[in-house]
Formats: sequence, structure tokens, C-alpha cells
Amino acid sequence: CNLQPKDAAKMPESAWKLLFYTLSWSYGIYLLFFTDYPFFYDPPSVFYDWKKGMDVPTDIAIAYLLQCSFYGHSIYATAYMDTWRKDSVVMLLHHVVTLTLIAFSYAFRARPVNPSQMPRAGIAGCKGSLEAGCAGEAVLGLTPLPGSPTPPCSLCPGRFWFRLYWFPLKVLYATCYSSLQLVPNIPFYFFFNALLLVLTLMNIYWFLYIVLFVAKVLMGQMQEVNDVREYDVEDSKKT
Repeated sequence: CNLQPKDAAKMPESAWKLLFYTLSWSYGIYLLFFTDYPFFYDPPSVFYDWKKGMDVPTDIAIAYLLQCSFYGHSIYATAYMDTWRKDSVVMLLHHVVTLTLIAFSYAFRARPVNPSQMPRAGIAGCKGSLEAGCAGEAVLGLTPLPGSPTPPCSLCPGRFWFRLYWFPLKVLYATCYSSLQLVPNIPFYFFFNALLLVLTLMNIYWFLYIVLFVAKVLMGQMQEVNDVREYDVEDSKKT
């Protein structure tokens, strides 16, 4: 494809993310829209009929296993395999927070003193909004922007809709408000919601990167699609 060396080096990362996010996002769509789970249309339902020690359905457990293994790998990949960018430290923190949410929400569900509804909320969060925003880093091909779901012309509305609208509307509403209304004194309330709010701040942080990218394009400061997160490299080093 006549790729420049720097682009060829980033190709495996983009191809891998395109493959995984496409498959996992599709599975999330199946869980949310083609099963009897009402989590997307009725977010508070993740806490309906809550009782201690509830079993996790197999299809949700599979989603947890895939997500947990992926984000465990992503911590290593971001640190040692992927192209190092200006937001790589934040990306590492994102993976650690996400892995903690996934692992703890699954683990706590089975203990007699902990909320077994957390896997339901995890499905609503991980599949309903987080991955939808991530799925297309490789759609931009060799110059992916953070979590971009679509080509550059619609980065801002796509990112805003999935990460800054649906995520608070569906997930934070259920975990911050509905959980206390339906399950008073629910355990680990502050632990889980603090981590979810950290993810929200990261979503805002990456959205600002996309706003900066669009602004540069509109003002004619960018002649080609470049990842604004990447460090400037001297021309002599590009080859």
C-alpha cells in the first residue's frame, strides 16, 4: 500500500483494535438489543429484584471474560507495544480503572455481602457506550484518534453521543441515582461510582483532543489527517 515506515509500524495496533472492538461491540449489541435484557432502554432495571448471591448469566459472564482479558492485555500493550503518545499515561490509567471496574463488579456479585447486580450495570456500561466509542480507532487507519467511532468528519458528534451523552444518561444515572433508590445502603456505592466518574473525566479529556483536531482542520492548520496526540518527529527520523 506504499505505506510510510511510521504508518506501517502503527498498522498492527490499528488492525488489532478494529478486529477486537468490532467483534466485542457486535456481541454487546446482541446482548442489549436482541435478548430479553432491558438494560439499555430501562437503565434502572439493572437493580430490579436485586438480592444477594445472584448468579451471572452465561452470556454476560462471557462478555466479562472477554473484556477482562482484553484490558489486562491492553495495559501491557500500551506500555510496551503500542506507539507512545501524549495521552499514553492517561490511557494506561483508563485501562487500569476499566479492568478494576470489570473484575470487581464480577467478583463482588457472588459474595453474600455484595451487590450481584454489578455485572448488569457493567454490561450496560462497557457495551452500551464505552466500546461504541472505541470501536473505530482503526477506521481512521494509520492515524487513529482516541476512541474515535467514525471517520474524522463526524468524530465530535460520535464521541459526544456515545461517551458524553449515553454514558452519563444510561450508566451514571443507574449507578449514581437509581441504585440508591432501589437498593438503599447498597454496598460499594462510592467505590464503583468514583471509578465511573474518573472514566467520565477521561472521556471529556479525549473529547477535547478531537475538538482540537477539528479546530485545526477548520482553520487550515492541518493539511492531512494526523493524530494530534502524537509527538512531533523530525523529518529525518520519519524514515
